[in-house]
Amino acid sequence: MANILGHSVEPPSPCSYLPDQLASLEQLVMQDVTAEEYERMLVRGWRRFGPLYFRPACQACNRCISLRIPTDTFQPNRSQRRARAACAHFRVEVGRPRVDEDRLALYRAWHAEREQSREWDAAPIGMREYFLQFAFPHPSAREVAYYDDTAEGGTKLVGLGICDETPHAWSAVYFFFDPTYARCSPGSANVVFQVELARARGIPHVYLGYRVQECASLRYKGTFRPHELLEGRPAPEEPPRWLPAEPSEEPQP
Repeated sequence: MANILGHSVEPPSPCSYLPDQLASLEQLVMQDVTAEEYERMLVRGWRRFGPLYFRPACQACNRCISLRIPTDTFQPNRSQRRARAACAHFRVEVGRPRVDEDRLALYRAWHAEREQSREWDAAPIGMREYFLQFAFPHPSAREVAYYDDTAEGGTKLVGLGICDETPHAWSAVYFFFDPTYARCSPGSANVVFQVELARARGIPHVYLGYRVQECASLRYKGTFRPHELLEGRPAPEEPPRWLPAEPSEEPQP
């Protein structure tokens, strides 16, 4: 049973996604959370990093909308099929998250490229920080590791998806990759693969987190179709309402 160690609602501060808005998060720090307990939070719009569970609590804005893909009906578009084919030669290992120098080096290379191309703030990370964010022990925690066995010099870790698996949900939490493989569109290929993986495991939905239509780095989630959007921020006792997105709401492929 979940043990709540802390609960807070952040005071409003400048939003990372929408410069004209103020943002606030509701946060829970918990341990001993079962997969079933986490699933009940996930379907109500909560996300997880390590022992921290969070969802938006902004008063004046509701543009962070939880998005999920029904695995039975998903149809990748042309560019997503092309990405999946370009990455099909990668060897994939699905298992528990772990920390090692290869994973740290991959994250650092990916983030350094984002700092240059998208003006992200620097985010130094060591073993401890990586463990707390991506490899904290949890019954739902998974990683999808992509290896290029044909790389010059031998097998190379080229992409890593941090995920959560519950009985009826697969959550794509975070993904980073070797920038030299950007031409293969590994981010799109990773989403398509995770939907395929969830479908093969009999899991009906893949959760992609929050879509923000006005934010380029989060808008892409709407291109994975068909998908559903969560209405509001349901309370623990309130049944969540997931509504099919209208095609006109989303950018065309």
